Amino acid sequence: MTIAATSTPTAPAAAAAPITMLNPDFPFPYDDFLAHPAGIGSVPEAMHGTEVAVIGAGLSGLVAAYELMKMGLKPVIYESSRIGGRLRGGTQPGQSGPVADLGGMRFPRSGRSFFHYADKVGIETEPFPNPLTRAAGSTVIELGGQAHYAETAADLPQFFGDVAAAWDDCLEERAHFTAMQEAIRNRELSTIKRLWNELVPKFDDVSFSGYLATSRAFSALPFEYREAFGQVGFGTGGWDTNFPDSFLEILRVVYVDADAEQHRIIGGAQLLPQRLWNHTPENLDHWPAGTSLASLHGGHPRGAVAAVARVKNDGGAPGDIAVTDRWGRTTEYPAVIATCQSWLLSARIDVDESLFSHKLWTAIERSHYMQSSKTFVVVDRPFWKDIDPETGRQVMSTTLTDRLTRGTYLLDNGPDQPALICLSYTWNDDALKWLPLDANERVRLMLHSLKQIYPTVDIASHIVGDPITVSWEDDPNFMGAFSDNLPGHYRYQERLYTHFMQEGHLPEHRGIFLAGDDVSWTGGWADGAVTTGLNAVWGVMNQLGGSSPAENPGPGDRFEELKPMRLP
Repeated sequence: MTIAATSTPTAPAAAAAPITMLNPDFPFPYDDFLAHPAGIGSVPEAMHGTEVAVIGAGLSGLVAAYELMKMGLKPVIYESSRIGGRLRGGTQPGQSGPVADLGGMRFPRSGRSFFHYADKVGIETEPFPNPLTRAAGSTVIELGGQAHYAETAADLPQFFGDVAAAWDDCLEERAHFTAMQEAIRNRELSTIKRLWNELVPKFDDVSFSGYLATSRAFSALPFEYREAFGQVGFGTGGWDTNFPDSFLEILRVVYVDADAEQHRIIGGAQLLPQRLWNHTPENLDHWPAGTSLASLHGGHPRGAVAAVARVKNDGGAPGDIAVTDRWGRTTEYPAVIATCQSWLLSARIDVDESLFSHKLWTAIERSHYMQSSKTFVVVDRPFWKDIDPETGRQVMSTTLTDRLTRGTYLLDNGPDQPALICLSYTWNDDALKWLPLDANERVRLMLHSLKQIYPTVDIASHIVGDPITVSWEDDPNFMGAFSDNLPGHYRYQERLYTHFMQEGHLPEHRGIFLAGDDVSWTGGWADGAVTTGLNAVWGVMNQLGGSSPAENPGPGDRFEELKPMRLP
């Protein structure tokens, strides 16, 4: 919780098992699967060297390609922009200064599948300076023109504690919060399924806002409490831009502590995909020692995909899948993994409609994407740590406000070193307000808002060079930041997520596998990109006659046991 650091209900202190991102829809333990000494699977020797197309060099595509390479297959990666997808770093042109994380920048320690790969390639992290965390040092929450300085939640007025308590109460009231977290800690998969399958039909059609408004806790309080909850939120800032979402989306986040104990990657999040691209795994099948994704591609992935179509064999039977790049080069593959934003399959890439069922096309089209905007400036040093002689406090703090900036984060890179200020991080309607403005206009307005909170601080005097900004909905290769389901969308997400299980598909619908965080149950979280990439790898492996070891069954092997419930 932002407004009370320890307000979210937790299991008893004696419990040693950590919370992990064991998703309640399909609680397959991917972290154990990845860590098993037997490996995740293999294909018959006759399949070694077989090319498999991977569309997109974001984290999901790179994880999928990396694991296919380890099996002795030859992934062929297509990328329309640059390696990394939304793990993108921005720097000032021609400068070697600090890297601004324009996409993913906060990674919860509960995402152990993500950290499996981060640890493998030597990524270093440190706690992200979220509000009211030790890493932030201090926090200012400003609502209705009144600023509240706090170093811990106990420093805030009782009003904020009451809001936090109401949130705790309404989670326990109808969402089995403590029971679910206890089951996740102890990996009681059947209990997770039982609890969650009870909640899905109850809350699929209920919005986040609707859930709060009808809870006993918030309905007994004036509207201002719910309003404040939306403006300063829990975990990382205000969540009122998520109020239209299905409440199931919110539960998936809070159950697995995705909003807690978040870390940043030292040197920028783009280091992970870059290092994975160049990493040389041990115990490769087929390929010589020292092989990497980079070496298999001659140092560069292929360009953007223009078209994907089914090849017809003699007699009209479905054959391989042809992928054509932007320059007209066509290659046929027995299997394709598509990890790009799913909207691109209809809006930017000419995809043969027969590759997917009508129901799956509907699910792709109905995906709902969050807009997101960030604006950073590089400053000469972490001046916010200067102490105001009158108050004895830092001159500036991590800031949450109901003004246009919403969330402002201070990113230190060491004493007297150039540092970063994320002047504003916004979503949905708040992000759209920045969309028509160029970088300089954005900064001007943001500095004006922050001046109202910090009237004696001259932020502009510390700015070095040009601002760094992004609006993900304006990027033609993404068209949005990440998926976020609206009420009534569970059925669509279930179709997307389970697409890797293709035994029951018509022959013309087999061979292309969807992956990426928007296909996962946790859009916007890197762990979902990793796990859906692994699902797709299992699907390709299975199609090519391979299997996971008997002692380490894969997601497809345990699908019937753990599969997401299907609403009528």
